[in-house]
Amino acid sequence: MTDQELQQLRRDKWRLNGRSVRTLDDARAFIESVGFCLLYPVKQSVLVPTFIGAWAGSDQRLPTWQHAFSDSRSQDATDLMVRLLRERAAYEANLIDQNNAFLVAGSIFPYFYALVGERNPKQAPKPGPRSEYSQLACDAFELIRREGPISQQKMRDVLGGSVSFAALDHALNELWSKLRITRVDYNPAEGASWDVLYRWAPDAVREGIGLSVGEALSALISKYLDCVIAAEIETFFGNFVSRSRVKEAVNALLAARELSFVHVGNRSLVQITPAKVEPIVHPAERLHRRRPPRTSTARRR
Repeated sequence: MTDQELQQLRRDKWRLNGRSVRTLDDARAFIESVGFCLLYPVKQSVLVPTFIGAWAGSDQRLPTWQHAFSDSRSQDATDLMVRLLRERAAYEANLIDQNNAFLVAGSIFPYFYALVGERNPKQAPKPGPRSEYSQLACDAFELIRREGPISQQKMRDVLGGSVSFAALDHALNELWSKLRITRVDYNPAEGASWDVLYRWAPDAVREGIGLSVGEALSALISKYLDCVIAAEIETFFGNFVSRSRVKEAVNALLAARELSFVHVGNRSLVQITPAKVEPIVHPAERLHRRRPPRTSTARRR
């Protein structure tokens, strides 16, 4: 496979070939097809499609989240993304930056939760010297659990005017990074609304808790390769799971021949092992193969 062939396959898969995503049905089909996507492109080496690219049907001059306010395409793409979140066709996670949505398809979100989420999500987080959560994060979790879905503006009012938006952003990010909470709606007047994830998506959380890390990682690797065609797996999955675990899962899939290597230019990438294609046999040849061998009696006759 050449680099040009690989890029063309990705463009077709990522809807950058003019087949833009404009309706809710299109958006559902797109997110289920790719599995993962960012709302806006990023400068870091994160190899996933973008939702705004699929909306535009092109990757030409796409805005980053820092410049989204000045691009007329951003509002329409964001509105369509929020509709996906509302009906749970997609879930939002915090992979790169909380200002740039990382979307996971509803069908594979339980596997993602098994890697990132808490095994006992209803247990309230507690602050402490060894805790991953600050006191403000614990207070915010209790408020969201009691009042959610709730906007960030209302949270600040209840928690006290002395709490800055920057501090509240950081606290919410602590909870979101472990999938304890999720953004479920957006209102231009009040901003994003948050809810505890186990209440917003109880079935997905329950299924994720029941999955092992190895099982979840194997499923996500296969889905990711279906999205990007061929890639270096550790680069992407190293964002939310240890690289040693990723390497172990890839080696197991290679040993089972579910994955294989493919040369793209001067690189060796991993792909889903292509299905074997049976050779086409001409009907006359097939009939000849079916004839029983002649017996010695038949030969004498």
